[in-house]
Amino acid sequence: MTLSLQSTVKLRDGNTIPIMGFGTYEMEGKTCYNAVLWALEAGYRHIDSAAWYYNERECGDAIRDFLAKQNLPRSSVFFTTKLQRNVSYQATQLAIDKSLKACGLDYIDLYLLHGPIGGPETRRECWRAVCDAKKAGKVKSIGVSNFGVRHLQEMIRGGVELPVLNQIELNPFSTRADIVEVCRQHDIALEAWAPLARGHRFRHPSVVNLARKYGKEPAQILIRYSLQKTFITIPKSKSKPRIQSNAQVFDFELTEEEMHHLDSLNEDLVTDWDPTNCP
Repeated sequence: MTLSLQSTVKLRDGNTIPIMGFGTYEMEGKTCYNAVLWALEAGYRHIDSAAWYYNERECGDAIRDFLAKQNLPRSSVFFTTKLQRNVSYQATQLAIDKSLKACGLDYIDLYLLHGPIGGPETRRECWRAVCDAKKAGKVKSIGVSNFGVRHLQEMIRGGVELPVLNQIELNPFSTRADIVEVCRQHDIALEAWAPLARGHRFRHPSVVNLARKYGKEPAQILIRYSLQKTFITIPKSKSKPRIQSNAQVFDFELTEEEMHHLDSLNEDLVTDWDPTNCP
C-alpha cells in the first residue's frame, strides 16, 4: 500500500479528501493557530475543526496565512468543521453561515453533524439544512460524526442523501466493527478521531513491540494502523516535533498478521464522548 501525506481518497459524492488530517480538538487561540500552521508547514493539507472547539477563526487564519505565504489556491487545503448542536433547520442554517464567517475561507470542504443527539425528527431537519447548504455551494461535502448503527440505518431507510463519511473514535482498542460494517456496505467513508487513543495505550506491549521492530514511536504505529485500515486519520498534537513525527508514517508498512493482531486488541475503549447509542 503506497501512501503519502498527499494521498487522497474519493468520497461517494465524487470529491476527494486527504487520507491524513490534523485534528484541533481542545486547542484554542494562539496555540491552535501555531499548531495548524506547523501542520501545514509539515505537509498536512487537511485541517479538522468544529464549532464546539471554538477555534474555527484560528484555523481559518492559519490556513489563509499559509496559502498567502506559499502563493497557493484555497483548494490546496481541505477544511472540515461541524455543527455544534442539533436544534432545527433554521438554527443549522445560521450555524453554517456563522462557521463560514468565522473561518473566512469562502467555502467549507466538509461539514458534519457533530453528533446524533436530538432525536430522529431533529436529526432529519438538521440534515436537510446541511443538504441545502451543499446545494447553495456553502459546503462541498456533507457527513456525520459519532453516528451509531441506528442513526445510519435511519438515514438509509429515510431515503435521504447519505453522508460521505462518519467520523468516529477508531483505533485498535476501539474498533467499532458494527459501525464500520454498515459504513462499508453503503460506501460511507470512515474517519478516525482519537487514532492515538489519546495516548492511553502507548505502553501496551503489542504497540511497544511493533514500535521497537520498526524503529518508530507508538503514535506512528497507531497512525499507520489506521491508514492501512483505509480510515481517514486525524491525529492531533500541540507540539511541533510531534506534529512532524506523526506525519512520518509512510516509510514502513505493517504486515497483514500484525494488522490482524492489532484488530484483536479491541476492548471497546471510550476515551472521550460516545453518543453512538443515543435515541
